[in-house]
Amino acid sequence: MSIRVVSPVAGLAAPLGEVPDPVFSQAMVGPGVAVKPNGGSAAAVAPVDGTLSTLHPHAFVVSTGDGRAILVHLGIDTVKLEGAGFTLHAAKGDRVRAGQEIVTWNPTEVEEQGYSAVCPVVALEVGQDELSDMTEDAQVSGGDPLFTVDS
Repeated sequence: MSIRVVSPVAGLAAPLGEVPDPVFSQAMVGPGVAVKPNGGSAAAVAPVDGTLSTLHPHAFVVSTGDGRAILVHLGIDTVKLEGAGFTLHAAKGDRVRAGQEIVTWNPTEVEEQGYSAVCPVVALEVGQDELSDMTEDAQVSGGDPLFTVDS
């Protein structure tokens, strides 16, 4: 069964290799797509239907019913902000729907603090060959298709 992963944020979809962090750019965590977010206060939404299995102000994982998991990381090294500038709208363990608001944040403020606001969206525990329909080098809105995880 294939799972369509949607963009958690509005911005420019880009290859994961453009993320300024080797853990993401070299797909050590898993394959996916990066989104360079538009500026200003914004919502980050769930990329798939599922359960919030991990939730931090700067990152979250949604696990699907069939055991797939999608990581959304809001910026690079933003864990160092210790939650400042991020507002949670859900709790770990919540069932969520694709497109549902999880966190609000401001990518412009993240960049003003000296961090990259790029958002890796990564399929955990799958190989690159299991991803298809990749959206790269295109403007996306939150909830627009980003890639498909094939089974």
